[in-house]
Amino acid sequence: MIEVQDVDLLVIGGGKAGKSLAMDRAKAGWKVAMVERDKIGGTCINVACIPTKSLVGSARTLLDARRAAVMGVELAGEPSISLDLLREHKESVVGGMVAAHAKMFPASGMDFMMGTARFTGDRTVEVALNDGGTRVLRGRDVVINTGTTPAVPPLDGIESADVWNSETILHLERIPESMIVLGGGYVGCEFASMFAVFGTKVILVQGRDQVLPREDPDVAAGVAGVLSAQGVELRLGARARAVRREGGREGRGDVVLTLEDGSEIRAEELLAATGRAPVTGDLGIDVAGVELTEKGFVAVDAHLRTSADHVWAVGDVAGSPQFTHASWNDYRVLRKQLTGGEATTHGRLVPYTVFTTPELARIGLSETEAREQGYEVKVARLDVAAIPRAKTLHDTTGTWKAVVDAATDRILGVALLGHGSGEVLSAVQMAMLGGLPYQQVRDAVITHPTMAEGLNLLFDTLGD
Repeated sequence: MIEVQDVDLLVIGGGKAGKSLAMDRAKAGWKVAMVERDKIGGTCINVACIPTKSLVGSARTLLDARRAAVMGVELAGEPSISLDLLREHKESVVGGMVAAHAKMFPASGMDFMMGTARFTGDRTVEVALNDGGTRVLRGRDVVINTGTTPAVPPLDGIESADVWNSETILHLERIPESMIVLGGGYVGCEFASMFAVFGTKVILVQGRDQVLPREDPDVAAGVAGVLSAQGVELRLGARARAVRREGGREGRGDVVLTLEDGSEIRAEELLAATGRAPVTGDLGIDVAGVELTEKGFVAVDAHLRTSADHVWAVGDVAGSPQFTHASWNDYRVLRKQLTGGEATTHGRLVPYTVFTTPELARIGLSETEAREQGYEVKVARLDVAAIPRAKTLHDTTGTWKAVVDAATDRILGVALLGHGSGEVLSAVQMAMLGGLPYQQVRDAVITHPTMAEGLNLLFDTLGD
């Protein structure tokens, strides 16, 4: 019988929240063990934020090169993508961060292991180590941080069609001449924009009648216009029924997507960008007394407590917003509670950016949400072309929008589509956290010429 090893903190899964908590508590002198199945540093570093935004950077560099003449710069020859250099760029970023984590984990004093954990009892797991052998660990406190994995859409033939998902596409086997993107959410829009710039003929198929269905229709239409201008063919309100690979996996013929109306779309590859599913199926979670939601996420309260005493869940698997910065905040919430304080996820203000080119930066309520919640609102709009900095860059695509509570003049939310919007968003976030009326942002002395200066102009459209 394998001996049970007791620890102060057992972390299952090394995503942003889990690894941060494990290192923090280990440095504080706790006895900490962390189990990670296959990705040192977590999903973000290996197959999500970091590699995808590295590739977005490549696409933007290519666009800048293509319009260099507008900025008075002559380049010899037509700029193009080198697949080998693209892989090298992506791998250098990812590899460097993974290597850094491989050093940070043991340096913190934690007991880090690669393996697959499964609950065998209260706060107790059996770990099948990747290099062979088994360990049994029991934590005074246990944190589940197993994350999510790309969801497989329920299409006839999907298992044998050898399609890409948001992780396998990052292998960069090749830049296809044509590609279907199934799904018009954040991931689908980002990859559609990126590959269209790389030179791929992209067809984006979306079951809803707009891309980014969480956004206001006018904001979504702005993003759709960006994608169309980059050459993406949009098929909105089109639901898929089946998919097949001509010639089978080995034949590597075209992918054929059949829609509900019987029509077919053909391309070299298909990217399934239809969301992510929680990694809970093989955890033996029922043995631990941990309840799941209807969608399979770990059920937690606003303090990240599960239904089992001293068992917590953080990050994507806990149903938190699927952003690394939300997971980072989960870490802060849980650390405070484990060290005798009080913290909650209730009411937190979580921003996000959709990294198309240009990008859409969002925070707070949309106009639709604000009206549904009973607010009387004032709406400010500004074409990015009005911002002096955008003019100096010859990059004037996009529109900024702000929603303001008419009763208090406080900012309820913004949607900023345009160059550098993700960087400008933090200024709005600070104003919202501080409860400032929009007039204080409108009248602030902001450096000229910067994109942030556009906030003066945006809120000036509301008058006094």
